[in-house]
Amino acid sequence: MGNKRQSDLQFRQIFFYWAVGILIGSLMSVFLKKHIHDRMSSLGKRKMGIWGIIPASALGILSPLCMYGTIPIAASFSKSGMREDWITAFMMSSILLNPQLFFYSFALGTEIAMLRLLAAFICGCAGGLLIHIFFKQRSFYKFTDFDLPENRDSEANIVRRLLKNMGRNIRITFPYFLLGVLLTALYQRYVPSRWVTGLFGANQGLGALMAAALGIPLYTCGGGTIPLIAAWLGEGMSKGSATAFMIAGPATKLTNLGAVKIVLGAKHFILYLVFSILMSTGAGMLVDLLFYGI
Repeated sequence: MGNKRQSDLQFRQIFFYWAVGILIGSLMSVFLKKHIHDRMSSLGKRKMGIWGIIPASALGILSPLCMYGTIPIAASFSKSGMREDWITAFMMSSILLNPQLFFYSFALGTEIAMLRLLAAFICGCAGGLLIHIFFKQRSFYKFTDFDLPENRDSEANIVRRLLKNMGRNIRITFPYFLLGVLLTALYQRYVPSRWVTGLFGANQGLGALMAAALGIPLYTCGGGTIPLIAAWLGEGMSKGSATAFMIAGPATKLTNLGAVKIVLGAKHFILYLVFSILMSTGAGMLVDLLFYGI
């Protein structure tokens, strides 16, 4: 009975962050999306050199688009002549985090949410830096046959436009949210807590690597994984392992990888996977080092 009350309380707490996250994501998409992407486009007119990866990574996090919306936008940046290191920084951070998912993450605590934000920003900058170093004289992407996504927020009435966007957002994310709650309930019922402590505990130096590896098959949707991560943290998962899971998961999300492979090609796609695993594991280990002195 105690576990059931705890699960009900956790569901209500996480549901609040999910619901408010829906509102924030829709507000950003309806009213700020074009402004954010216009700011990114305007970077191409400035002679910032390699320093342009910093604002590009920040704008990627602010962008409310998912992977399938981000790639056509990135293709349009490429066609306008924007540097590929800036495009990489924007794409990488956008894949890892968006305003809606950032607010979801506060269900795990302010500390975890801020760690996720910092890790996503650094990964975006690191991706851009590597492209600048190793692909300065040759192209890394294959942006072909990508058109800008259809603007579905074309309703003239502002209130109806926002409500329609929220409705689409709920239809897409709510099934994954329920799936996450179900998986969490099954985990709490059948998986001994000592297993989580042993795999992802603060005293396990390889916990971040294990979490990054599990992020590949288990990550489905950001909102859907929040209940599961919350349960793991409650059972002894370290902050570093949680960070590694939250970086590796969206970067290697199975529904995203097909689109990534199209724009990268086979060889560069492998480089992307290696980068994602190394960055997520390294970020997790660094967080554990800072918090636990491992």
